[in-house]
Amino acid sequence: MNRIDKENYYLDIAETVLERGTCLRRNFGALIVNNDQIISTGYVGAPRGRKNCIDTGACVRENLNVPRGERYELCRSVHAEANAIIHASRNDMIGATLYLVGKDAKTGDYVENASPCSMCKRMIINAGIVRVVIRNKKSEFTAVYVEDWVENDESLEGVRGY
Repeated sequence: MNRIDKENYYLDIAETVLERGTCLRRNFGALIVNNDQIISTGYVGAPRGRKNCIDTGACVRENLNVPRGERYELCRSVHAEANAIIHASRNDMIGATLYLVGKDAKTGDYVENASPCSMCKRMIINAGIVRVVIRNKKSEFTAVYVEDWVENDESLEGVRGY
């Protein structure tokens, strides 16, 4: 019997979490793990009490043909990473790894070049998470160290002196 490696084990759990997602475009599942213990999970969905996109049958960003990675303020959902962070204690997240899996809602294909948005990156940094593992294909993933986001601050691009 071949035993699955830990990274893909946690990514499989995150992939199951994304099945609760309510986005009409892309659904993500996030899992925060520290010291080999699951701390929290999160998926894409509207804030508590508000209607989800699958309930309204409409996506504002899709109706406006907004490209991927842009104008998230128009989206009614909370991202998977944010939901996982909201539901965890910062003390439990310090030094943790966040596992992230994204799938296209229409095709079921893995999201190519998936990465947290700039707001989620900021939350991940402040949460004390040290590494993010993102599924590319069923058994392939990319691991990113959060310190790289701190050192290579994309929010300073175009700012004088940087």
